[in-house]
Amino acid sequence: MKMKATRQAYGEALIELGRENERVVVLDADLAHATQTLLFKKEFPDRHYNMGIAEANMIDVAGGMSTAGLIPFCSSFAMFGACRAYEQIRNSIAYPRLNVKLAMTHAGITVGEDGGSHQCIEDVALMRAIPGMTVICPADANETREAVFAAAQMEGPVYLRLSRSPAPVLEGEMVKPFTVGKANVLRDGADAALFAYGYMVGQSLQAAELLAAKGLSVAVINMHTIKPLDTACILSYADKCPVLAVAEEASMIGGLGEAVASALLTGGRHPRFVSIGVEDQFGQSGTVDELMREYGLTGEQIAERLERAL
Repeated sequence: MKMKATRQAYGEALIELGRENERVVVLDADLAHATQTLLFKKEFPDRHYNMGIAEANMIDVAGGMSTAGLIPFCSSFAMFGACRAYEQIRNSIAYPRLNVKLAMTHAGITVGEDGGSHQCIEDVALMRAIPGMTVICPADANETREAVFAAAQMEGPVYLRLSRSPAPVLEGEMVKPFTVGKANVLRDGADAALFAYGYMVGQSLQAAELLAAKGLSVAVINMHTIKPLDTACILSYADKCPVLAVAEEASMIGGLGEAVASALLTGGRHPRFVSIGVEDQFGQSGTVDELMREYGLTGEQIAERLERAL
């Protein structure tokens, strides 16, 4: 199975987008190699801006560029671009609804050995809370390309959550059309429905395969758009499956699990609900495989949780 990090796919997509749209510019906070925006810089040196280790300034400059008709893509590590510059994102971008795209890489515990100081697990909650912010976390390289192009076509702020670690590239029937706000059913099922995004989509598909070997039918839904939420999809599976679950490589506080739970309660549905994610704790240093197991996020561990619920 082909593996590619969504950050790499992001850098490649920017080149393609830049060739089609001269309004696209890219800003980076001295991490162009890590975020893969270096690829855009090599192709369009006059449209790439290294703002230095000054993320707040980068966001404000991007806001100004957007008022001149440009489409700025800002990139850094999620810890710095989403957390350090949160006030600027809120007040300088989202509050005036400026057309800035925030593509932050190295999100979640799959950052690996860099440890808890660099493993941003709070960004989903932070971005969800900002009025008018669209929040997208693509599952693989192909979906990353589609998300980048979709973000450029939208008017208003968009947060793209991207990973450092390679993830499986979906193939065949798993490849679905990408529409902002519309979940993709990768695998149907009747016993349980498992909602996931980003890196956790691959783990969720593995969990479904393990459970299928035991005679259990588990749907896997790629919830690539965390906000706006595809509530209709959630409620439809609540009507057909006795168990619903969410798997995310982010804090469970303010994450997709809470969003899905809220949609279920608001919609008057009461299935058994399982929320799988990073609990009330920080990340730590380790390999990706070690961390995934430590936080209970592997396909095998997800399958065990679902089997107990069933």
